[in-house]
Amino acid sequence: MAAPEESDVTYEELAELEKDFEEVENEILRKQYTLTSGLYAKRQTIASRIPNFWSLVLEQAPLEIDQFIQPSDSEIIAACLKDIEVNRFEISTDETSTGGDPRSVAIKFKFAPNEWFDNDVLEKKFWYRRANDGWSGLVSEPVKINWKSGKDVTEGLTDAAIELFEAEKKTAATANGTSGKGKDNKKSSAQKALIDKIEATTEGSMSFFNWFGFAGRHITAEESAAATKSEKERREKIKKGEKVEAAEKPEENDEDDLDVDAEVFPAGEELAVAISEDLWPNALKYFTQAQEQDDDDLSEADFEEDEEEEESDEETGVPDLRKLVSANKGGSGDERPQKKRRT
Repeated sequence: MAAPEESDVTYEELAELEKDFEEVENEILRKQYTLTSGLYAKRQTIASRIPNFWSLVLEQAPLEIDQFIQPSDSEIIAACLKDIEVNRFEISTDETSTGGDPRSVAIKFKFAPNEWFDNDVLEKKFWYRRANDGWSGLVSEPVKINWKSGKDVTEGLTDAAIELFEAEKKTAATANGTSGKGKDNKKSSAQKALIDKIEATTEGSMSFFNWFGFAGRHITAEESAAATKSEKERREKIKKGEKVEAAEKPEENDEDDLDVDAEVFPAGEELAVAISEDLWPNALKYFTQAQEQDDDDLSEADFEEDEEEEESDEETGVPDLRKLVSANKGGSGDERPQKKRRT
């Protein structure tokens, strides 16, 4: 086996090229959003006239989404989900606009009055942020779900996530000298309570609604702006051929581990991306698949029923009275089976 030939191409050059591609992809996303926003609004109007449109779409959701939907979640979705809406709130639909990050996204679920919670709307916002250690991604804030008594399918996890988030905000205020003492203890207490709840919950039974409690890394808009400015300056130096030292990544500590352990929905960012970049733009495709699935199920059920009736006729020599009555009345026999629902 021949030894690999040496190259004068550096890792930094490849990394910079990858970031150039990322910038172009962001501009494509921005342009696509401005061009299609009117079409999505038209689709929303049409979909609002179709019963169970979004619950049927979710029935055909890709694995990246479906794996998080428990039977108890499906029951809620089928009973009262009215609408889903995705909005890239940091950019304008004005085609000349260049401000805001197109990766920031708001995902809104609208519900009819129901037996589980009082909210008409649950909106989950995600901000694209950058950290000083080079990390970048989506962060969020827990959303309050007003569960009715005995109906909380998250088993208190979303409420505990909000308590921790509020304690962390007070702790940050303390660090800035704008609040009193004792807040760190409140954070530690809320954090421990949440971790205990998470450990007591079977991972495979965690509700889709836990996603509304996701927070991700705690990076403020100011911290992100400073890190973005620093990254831009670093890239400009690289393009000029100046030598730039790689950013030092901070050492992991016990507090970081606790922050990870206290996350109620570790895949929160991935699910947000799957909804906004797959389920939302492809909703018509998934709805059509749901209709085709229903038709296939009905055809198969009708075929099996006819086969059973023919076997009965052959065995007994007596025709099925249901078929005779149906023929005389101009009907088709038994009622069609109900549409398939996730269980």
